[in-house]
Amino acid sequence: MPIRTLKRGQDAAALSEADAQVRATVEAIIADVERRGDDAVRHYSRTFDQWDPADFRLSRADIERAVAKLSPREIEDIRFAQAQIRNFAQVQRASMQDVEVETLPGVVLGHRHIPVNAVGCYVPGGKYPMIASAHMSVLTAKVAGVRRIVSTAPPFQGAPHPAIVAAMHFAGADEILVVGGVQAVAAMAIGTASVAPVDMLVGPGNMFVAEAKRQLYGRVGIDLFAGPTETLIIADDSADAEMCAVDLLGQAEHGPTSPAVLLTDSEALARATMAEVERQLAILPTAGIARQAWAEHGAVIVCDTLDEMIAQADALAFEHVQVLTRDPDVFLRRMTNYGALFLGARTNVSFGDKVIGTNHTLPTKRNARYTGGLWVGKFLKTCTYQRVTSDAASAAIGEVCSRLCHMENFAGHGEQANLRVRRYGDRGDVPWYAPVPAR
Repeated sequence: MPIRTLKRGQDAAALSEADAQVRATVEAIIADVERRGDDAVRHYSRTFDQWDPADFRLSRADIERAVAKLSPREIEDIRFAQAQIRNFAQVQRASMQDVEVETLPGVVLGHRHIPVNAVGCYVPGGKYPMIASAHMSVLTAKVAGVRRIVSTAPPFQGAPHPAIVAAMHFAGADEILVVGGVQAVAAMAIGTASVAPVDMLVGPGNMFVAEAKRQLYGRVGIDLFAGPTETLIIADDSADAEMCAVDLLGQAEHGPTSPAVLLTDSEALARATMAEVERQLAILPTAGIARQAWAEHGAVIVCDTLDEMIAQADALAFEHVQVLTRDPDVFLRRMTNYGALFLGARTNVSFGDKVIGTNHTLPTKRNARYTGGLWVGKFLKTCTYQRVTSDAASAAIGEVCSRLCHMENFAGHGEQANLRVRRYGDRGDVPWYAPVPAR
């Protein structure tokens, strides 16, 4: 039988129209921040968040007051999560080595991993206080060696959220702002009288923040072109409907545009999961959001074979892929397009989102076809260098370079090479290196 879609979400035309409206709104706000700086930031903060403090930047005393509002257990849990994320980031950083090699006699090539100088970290917090996003961005940048880290989150219920502030502070943020939305990322990217510009923007956000990062890309670097949270559950008949439904709705609650998809080779499980989703929506406290996400962006796809499931999963290229099958490692070995894999029933996307140690800022909108998620390497520039240490090498490379430049009609390039041949070319008849044989 062909692959069957038992449930699908909104069509592409409706999604495209919504995207166009977001683009226009964001473009206007960025232009206003560029023109009016802090005045524009304050205007949009008052308009969207009803937040108008004397200073958007928290003082040391402000930070200490926020931390003091947390219980010892809350502080302990934040520090535990950060320890896991720091540890894995340090392992990743250690895997990235500077290199230097003499590729030919007298020719030395190398690269260095150089941290970005200044990074702006956006932490969502208007609807849900996304404490974990502080760990994922600020702490990972710190491990990478970023010199200046600015972190910002919107106010939560009219005030800085104590746990977000504490998480930013414990992670090592140099400057902590309380301002959200497009105006926050625009201020960090463009710079205002009160906020010096950064070189890179990272962190998740709503559709407006994601679009702002897209429009600012090029002026600054960004981590990812991010869209709404996506989750894909891959399950066979060894899985149960309760777990499939929990793992679908656990991510659908992120927002009303968050896709949640079940991919299975069991039509019985597919139909049981759809029924279980409806049962759980009747009791889930966040059902108002999750129900809309499931109705408009949820899907259930039934395949006949393992090969079809792998091909379909790679075509979807989802952010989160939870594998609930007899042998989840098959998908680890064979899948190529995903943000992060969660293998087996004992783990789940929530572990990755909050505490286990991998980074939760991951590619969406099929961007997993060409990039992974945020990690310590995203904050590092791999920069090459070259050194020629002998006259013979300079002249010999120069001869080849001159001929190649002539083929391309680059006279100026060729003269750079010719000058080295004239200046360093008295090499006698000593062979410089063994010629590369023709193939």
